[in-house]
Amino acid sequence: MSLVIALDAGTTGVRAVAIDGAGSPVGYSYREFTQHFPRPGWVEHDATEIWDAIVTVLRELLATLDEPVAAIGITNQRETVVAWDRRTGEPLHRAIVWQDRRTAARCDQLAAAGHTPLVRATTGLVLDPYFSGTKLAWLFTEGGIEPSADVAVGTIDTWLLWKLTGGEVHATEPSNASRTMLYDINAGAWSEPLCDLLGVPLAVLPEVRPTSGRFGITAVDGLPAGLPISGIAGDQQAALFGQACFEPGMTKNTYGTGSFVLMNVGTTCPEPVDGLLTTVAWSLGGEVTYAFEGAIFATGAAVQWLRDGLGIITEASEVGPLAASCPDNEGVYVVPAFTGLGSPWWDPYARGTVLGITRGTGRAHLARAVVESMAYQTRDVVDAMSAACGWPVRRLLADGGASVMDLLLQLQADQLKVPVARPTVQETTVMGAAYLAGLAEGVWTSLDEITANWQVEHEAQPATDTSEADARYAQWRRAVERSQHWEPSD
Repeated sequence: MSLVIALDAGTTGVRAVAIDGAGSPVGYSYREFTQHFPRPGWVEHDATEIWDAIVTVLRELLATLDEPVAAIGITNQRETVVAWDRRTGEPLHRAIVWQDRRTAARCDQLAAAGHTPLVRATTGLVLDPYFSGTKLAWLFTEGGIEPSADVAVGTIDTWLLWKLTGGEVHATEPSNASRTMLYDINAGAWSEPLCDLLGVPLAVLPEVRPTSGRFGITAVDGLPAGLPISGIAGDQQAALFGQACFEPGMTKNTYGTGSFVLMNVGTTCPEPVDGLLTTVAWSLGGEVTYAFEGAIFATGAAVQWLRDGLGIITEASEVGPLAASCPDNEGVYVVPAFTGLGSPWWDPYARGTVLGITRGTGRAHLARAVVESMAYQTRDVVDAMSAACGWPVRRLLADGGASVMDLLLQLQADQLKVPVARPTVQETTVMGAAYLAGLAEGVWTSLDEITANWQVEHEAQPATDTSEADARYAQWRRAVERSQHWEPSD
């Protein structure tokens, strides 16, 4: 039986995971990389450091495997952009990360000039610095990069594909392209009007290929040559695929650095909905599947803040037991709007807020308030999503690092009033990348085969009486109001 390797280039680290034919992880390697914060609201990564980390984890994993590798799949932090020199393969600037807010004023200018309807209708996105388009525009203006035939740009998947193939393939796929604010999700092609508007030359952008299919083969010194790279998807769409959400209405939430709620809405592109994003889920077998998405910028990032900023915990794994050690938040609410608020608010000028502190407030209350904020922010999005599409969420499938907390799943079930299920294999992002690559190479032959691999590990049922949950949510909404529009927009 052949294995499939998933390369997961996340926001804070990279992983290489080997998946067998039964959908079970059988090997793993991980490396963190440096986060750069050159100014308040700016977030950057060293693309070369990410590439070096990918090579390291891939080498480490391959050294442990006894079975042949049929394919490699890639999944990645979305919206983060890299520009590099085609001749040397060297980055021309640090990667600008999805969390970066440096182009908020440019987005305001575009909105004031009346371009929001074009962006919404063409891309399904909103005018927000979260997306790649204005980041690329910044690189070609403030970043000092001169557009030329020697310049290539792309999201992290494109950068890694280029490097893995020895510079032979400059490509991406629709789930990543649809996050750039430059891609027409109806036409399935880069939008010339939007590229012109933002000053991003079409010639620097990658080719867009189907999500599942052979992109190229490895050609890197120190790694085995000829391994097919056969599936690529942005991390949240990969998680939707890994959760086997193949039918319209099926919904998942990934509790990672941020949280991302995605609902499969089928093969017809829906009209834009206020507060939500419309995105490409995947392109498979000649057919495009779409999704509604609610993007929450900081959930796991708030746990990192407790650890690194406040020193309340020493390991992220401590937050669940600490939060569970107090049965009540005692009126403390944390709105982790460190880089603004995402769905459904889309306020880049919101900032983090802690409310309700008294002399009796301790570290456990802050930890609980952070965990509760994950559930509240998800309810914000799910309520907007259900109202928009008319499909109530009947069950939420949870994954990502924070989903290991039974407390979080129970809080979430009480807020949504529906069951919240965690699968046996919780790393659904890597599962999605592996499945997409394996489908292309015949390791799996159908979506039904993938669905059969999905199993429930834990499911939280909502409380019979949700009045207390609703009262706490009402207080949360008051806290959100106080966090909004904090940073001056000028």
